[in-house]
Amino acid sequence: MNAIEKLKTAGTSTWLDDLSRDRINSGNLAAVIAEKNIVGVTTNPAIFAAAMSHGHAYDEQIAQLKEQGVNADTAVYAMSIADVQAACDIFYDLYQASDGEDGRVSIEVDPRISDDAEATLAQARELWKSVDRENVMIKIPATVGSLPAITAALAEGISVNVTLIFSVARYREVVLAWAEGLRQAHAAGVDVTKIHSVASFFVSRVDTEIDVRLDAIGTPEALALRGQAGVANARLAYEVFEQLRTTLELPAGTHMQRPLWASTGVKNPAYPATLYVSELAGPQTVNTMPESTIDAVLAADDIHGDTLTNTAADAHEVFEKLVAVGIDLDDVFDVLETEGVEKFVAAWSELLTSMSAKLA
Repeated sequence: MNAIEKLKTAGTSTWLDDLSRDRINSGNLAAVIAEKNIVGVTTNPAIFAAAMSHGHAYDEQIAQLKEQGVNADTAVYAMSIADVQAACDIFYDLYQASDGEDGRVSIEVDPRISDDAEATLAQARELWKSVDRENVMIKIPATVGSLPAITAALAEGISVNVTLIFSVARYREVVLAWAEGLRQAHAAGVDVTKIHSVASFFVSRVDTEIDVRLDAIGTPEALALRGQAGVANARLAYEVFEQLRTTLELPAGTHMQRPLWASTGVKNPAYPATLYVSELAGPQTVNTMPESTIDAVLAADDIHGDTLTNTAADAHEVFEKLVAVGIDLDDVFDVLETEGVEKFVAAWSELLTSMSAKLA
């Protein structure tokens, strides 16, 4: 068994956090699936910005779109949708074999409308219809403005990847929004057995933000806590997941929304490259990783079973210590959510500028 297979035995599915036409056309995506046991793909505005801004894989479609006279927004989504459709087809056998749990490919709504629930829902519907693959997931950010859109999309039978979750409090809101969507779907006669969802909980960025604050405090007690917050925060979210999956009243046949660990490539080279993988393995979870992290996991082979179940007590202790040394956790999570949306908006805007130039 390789390390990715060991993760699966512990209960964690490994998805690739990257997609490009080069990966698809070269056969690389199929090879990653076969050789590295990858069972899904996630994308975001930054990933598509990187893919479309380099090389020549999109030149032919850009030329066609230019002849049609479309604007940059339409062109970017046309190319993104084509990539997601192709990836969905490549993953379809895995999707069927896992009863819809894996074999998933995610595409995100425009991050610029994250505070507009109606616009977000409208685009989620449009992407769901345009991709037209049952193993696609529509990514919707977990901002306050988008929470109603998450419920409404699920109520219509759309499988949703809820993204940009940083705090346990917001994660709880996301699970409750998901549960309400499933109840509404069932009441409307939608087949809830066809609806799947994940909640993307960001990990490494929590350490990045809190470590800066710990360095600024500078006491021995503060410095000793560096690199602990990200894992502890995810484990506290998993505690909520375990609580809610046994207490929520859900329609028969519902597939529980799985926690997905996102942003799992370490930002600090002093930390083990596998930190946010080996320490977050457990039942009914997903870990989406850049390929460099996947390779590090395979090379290190340090997966040691379930590291989520019954870990909440230690995680609470870490957070108590963070508060004791002066970390304002509410402010940390507010900053991270704001910056998370801003980073995706910036990447999207940069891509649109680049695409406008190519279409011109």
